[in-house]
Amino acid sequence: MIDLAPARLAAAAGARLAAGDPDGPGPRRVVIDSRDLGPGDLFVGLPGESVHGGEFAAAAIEAGAWGVLVDPGHAPASGTALVADDPLAALGELARSWRRELGCRVVGITGSTGKTSTKDILAALLAPHVRTHASRENLNTEIGLPLSLLEAPRGTEVAVLEMAMRGEGQIAELAAIAEPDVGVIVNVGPVHLELLGTVERVAAAKAELIRDLRPGAACVLPASEPLLDGHRRDDLDTWTFGPAGEVMLLAMSGDRAEIEARGRTIELELPFAEPHNLLNTLAAVAAAEALGVRVSGRVDVRFSSLRGELVELPGGVVVVNDCYNANPMSMRAALDHLAESPAERRIAVLGLMAELGDGADAYHREIGAHAAERGIDVLVPVGREALGYLEGFHGEAHPVASPEEAGALLEEVARPGDRVLVKGSRSAGLERVLA
Repeated sequence: MIDLAPARLAAAAGARLAAGDPDGPGPRRVVIDSRDLGPGDLFVGLPGESVHGGEFAAAAIEAGAWGVLVDPGHAPASGTALVADDPLAALGELARSWRRELGCRVVGITGSTGKTSTKDILAALLAPHVRTHASRENLNTEIGLPLSLLEAPRGTEVAVLEMAMRGEGQIAELAAIAEPDVGVIVNVGPVHLELLGTVERVAAAKAELIRDLRPGAACVLPASEPLLDGHRRDDLDTWTFGPAGEVMLLAMSGDRAEIEARGRTIELELPFAEPHNLLNTLAAVAAAEALGVRVSGRVDVRFSSLRGELVELPGGVVVVNDCYNANPMSMRAALDHLAESPAERRIAVLGLMAELGDGADAYHREIGAHAAERGIDVLVPVGREALGYLEGFHGEAHPVASPEEAGALLEEVARPGDRVLVKGSRSAGLERVLA
């Protein structure tokens, strides 16, 4: 519950209380989708591509909403109404005010790939030691991050927030709301090139997190990323992770990982062994150490949906459902893990990698070649944009037009003991393969 009286909540959002009891109780939570609205919720009416959320303000009040936050043109005739010229900016202001009200420490995590998994791992590492709140799923945009902060209850000691970007200035916008005490950049890679053009500009956009940390804050960076070197600051406590870093993996035996962190040895029991998630774990350990939290023991992590979920199909076929998103870095990592996993045959069902700009064809060809080099037995490109994989892959291939066709194909070709990777950018809709 956001236990701020309406007048105080309006002030925190930089809005005006146009109607309602100024001294009443606060809302249960904040929502932006009227279909998700419940009694006691604050509904924020935001402009959308096809409809303005403010048009649902009156209906929200009738449905039992605590109140609404809308622009002046959509203020309802009854109920508690907070009015602001820019409701999205007001949502961000309210989230920043709530963050300050909580007085918790904040970790902001960004990266070209793996940021959601790193967030999940860090939350699991911290949970036994401090009252931890983490972003649900991937609430990581200029809308999602404020909603994540506003879900944090009183008593939260550490908030772990994911930060996404597609262009310049977006990480800065999120950092201004979250005011992180620890900033984590998991990696830098060829993503969002359609807007940014070069990996160097991707690095600079991610490095807005470094630039906007307060003096004395902590920063966690990959040890082997020279594109971030020019963005480092002398007034931050900078932790590096990975090979040759201050936090690195010493040994892995079964499910037990031995990690060194600035000369201290940490032993963790991990429910995963994928190389990319081991690297994500090092980033998470560095963030925990930067907070002064000494982690150890079993890590009970629950990864966000559609990220490496194992699904066992009838007939002894195992599917790795990793279809939330894809870029050249994460695709290589997923194919590497598929190649190293025990299986009779290894099948890759791949959708396009989006937002790669002019280099998209070359990146898809390179991933097809990588699949061939790693000994993938069967490749199933899904959709016209994924046909580029075939230019680098010359083994058994079954191109299909849609996720549904890919699902039907798997029923025909998959055999007991096979392992199937399903991966592509969100726009490919590959979650429908298993529907």
